[in-house]
Amino acid sequence: MITADLHLLTGAYALHALSDEEREAFERHLVGCEACAQETAELAATVARLGLAVSVEPRREMRERVLGRITTVRQEAPAGTPLLRSGRTARRGRLLSRWALAACLAAATALGGTAVWQHQRAESALAQAHRAEQGTGRIAAVLAAPDARTRAVSLPGNALGTVVVSHGQDKAVFVVSGMAHAPAGKVYQLWFDDGGTMRSAGLMNPTRSDQAVLLRGAVDGASGMGITVEPAGGSKQPTTTPLTLTPFPA
Repeated sequence: MITADLHLLTGAYALHALSDEEREAFERHLVGCEACAQETAELAATVARLGLAVSVEPRREMRERVLGRITTVRQEAPAGTPLLRSGRTARRGRLLSRWALAACLAAATALGGTAVWQHQRAESALAQAHRAEQGTGRIAAVLAAPDARTRAVSLPGNALGTVVVSHGQDKAVFVVSGMAHAPAGKVYQLWFDDGGTMRSAGLMNPTRSDQAVLLRGAVDGASGMGITVEPAGGSKQPTTTPLTLTPFPA
């Protein structure tokens, strides 16, 4: 997949409408693309707000007018046998269709859900969002915060990591791509570095090498973050040498 195509996936990613292969490729791209990270966060927040829209039953006369027009409007005639599109053109068409769906959902929010089709699509998007990783809205809030600051996190192997900190939200998010799975029976645990004292910030998902994790707890006076390998379920204090100790951006 070329980079130009990846830039078009922000809407579909926010709606969890990508295949596993597309999602993994986009998350790798997201680590190094600030524009896409910002747009994705804003779209995720929009999807979350869809649940606030109020569905209103269309007036009976509106339904009757629509049904009446259906009987009088001629269907557009076929334009002949369509030419076969190249693979890249066809794929771009699918990507644009997904983006159009995201745009329609955003419009549905602005219109307050006054039509049935808007409500149905809002419900579908919400169902997908609820099945996604918990905390998506809070992650989006940190990524989209006006005071959000980022810093690259040095990791072993070919993994790429970034920490995003918002002092206004008092939260931090760790975004990683290509991180090797922890050894069997182990898990990666995140830590706040409070002036040399380590405070647990939660566990990473052991089944995913690409993920965005909201660090559990307030940033407060923490000066940075660390990652260690711990027994399944985590530890009260680090039991191994940190894989990384990264100061938070100023």
